[in-house]
Amino acid sequence: KMLNVEKARQDKVYGNEKLTPVITALGAGFGEDIDLEKLRYHKIIIMADADVDGQHIRTLLLTFLFRYMKPLVEKGHVYIAQPPLYKVKKGKDEVYVYNDRDLQKLMDDKGWEKGDSNLTIQRYKGLGEMNSDQLWETTMNPETRKMLKIDLNDPVLADEIFTILMGEKVEPRKEFIHKYAKQVSNLDI
Repeated sequence: KMLNVEKARQDKVYGNEKLTPVITALGAGFGEDIDLEKLRYHKIIIMADADVDGQHIRTLLLTFLFRYMKPLVEKGHVYIAQPPLYKVKKGKDEVYVYNDRDLQKLMDDKGWEKGDSNLTIQRYKGLGEMNSDQLWETTMNPETRKMLKIDLNDPVLADEIFTILMGEKVEPRKEFIHKYAKQVSNLDI
């Protein structure tokens, strides 16, 4: 299981079976001993499922990178792959869609209705549901993939948000969610 480092001691972090391979693969160490001169990769891409479970895993990994490998984030080495959530096919048209809002916009723009006889909407529950060509074309091909670069514009605010969202205290998290719920533009329930 992926560890929430916000709630864990450093010895638990280093011994975690999911995080140790990440630390080893990157080669730069972690915590106070991180050395970017030893970094093996200068573009670290977090690739997880497009659904809510994948979003949770991405958040856990970002928390780890922010707390224990912060220079990677500060120097712009961290990216998030954007796999599609849906493949929509009608006749010869085939479109990959990345969230529910864009699916609805596509349906509205094209005048398509759910239930149309030659309309197929495939929701990907995970990256493993795509064949290798689809995964390459949508998520891995440098020519066509979509990625988000993680920028640390306000480290103090980022620190506060990680503490609220990933920390032990429930009340601040509830307050944060209530305060910003109406601003959410991509929600997968």
